[in-house]
Amino acid sequence: MNIGISTFPTDYSVDIATLASRAEQMGFESLWLPEHPIIPVTTSSPWPGSPDGVIPKVYADIVDPFVALGRASAVTSTIKLGTGICLVPERNPLLLAKEVATLDMYSGGRFLFGIGAGWLREETEIMGGDFAHRWTQTREAILAMKSLWTDVESEYHGAYYDFPPVYSFPRSAQRPHPPVLLGGMARSVFRRVVQWGDGWMPNRVTPGDIRDGRAQLDALAAESGRDPATITISVFGQPADRQLVTDLFDAGADRVMIRVETADEAATNAQLEHIAETVLS
Repeated sequence: MNIGISTFPTDYSVDIATLASRAEQMGFESLWLPEHPIIPVTTSSPWPGSPDGVIPKVYADIVDPFVALGRASAVTSTIKLGTGICLVPERNPLLLAKEVATLDMYSGGRFLFGIGAGWLREETEIMGGDFAHRWTQTREAILAMKSLWTDVESEYHGAYYDFPPVYSFPRSAQRPHPPVLLGGMARSVFRRVVQWGDGWMPNRVTPGDIRDGRAQLDALAAESGRDPATITISVFGQPADRQLVTDLFDAGADRVMIRVETADEAATNAQLEHIAETVLS
C-alpha cells in the first residue's frame, strides 16, 4: 500500500530535510506540502475545514512548497515528493513549468504535481487569479505547461495565457511530465481529470465517496477512450486510522496520505512513530 504523509512546514516546525529523511527511512511512500503564498488579514471567505470557518494561523506561516521539496529531495532518494496542493491560478505557468521540471529533474523523477484552484477568494485575487473562473484558468495553465514540458519550441494561445514560441528547459525526468493530480470535490472534477489530468486527489472524503468517484472516473475514461488504469486516486489529509485506511484502499484508492501536525522535531518524530505503528506495520 502506498501511504504518504502531509504536513504544514513553518519556520518553527521540524526542518523539512529532517522530516523527509526520517519518513523515507520509516517506509512512507510520499511527502506532501501545501501552498498559500499569503493570507489576507481581512477576508470573508470561510475556511472549508471546520464549521466556524476560521482560517488556522498555520496557513499564514507555511513555507514555499517548491523550495522545501527541493531541500527534501537533496537528503532522500526514494520517497516521492508532492504538492498538496499547488494553487495554480496564483502562479505564472511559464515560471511554474520550470519549477516543476527542475524539481523533478533534481529529485530523479519523484515529483507528484498535486494542484487546485483555491478556495480563498481574496488570496486568489491578490495574486492575480480570476476566482470566479479559476478552474478555467487552471486548465489553461496546465495545457500551457504541457506544451512547455514537451515541445522544444513551446507556445500557447488562450484567454488567460498567450505566448509565442519559446524555449523552456530543463526537461523533467518523468516523461512526458510529472503526473498532474487534481484536488477537490468540484462538480466537474472527474471530467476534468479524465480530459487533462492524471489523477484525483480529494480531501475530507469517505470510502463511499472514493468508491463512487472510482466508478465515475472509470465510466468517463471508457467513454472518452482512455484506459481507466491511467487515472489514480490519492486520498489526502487522513487521520492515522488503520481501518479507515484499509477501507479507502478497498474502495479504490491508490494512495493515502496521513496528516502530520506542525510541530518541533521531537513531537514530529513521536507522530511518525505512532503513524507507522498504526498504518504501516
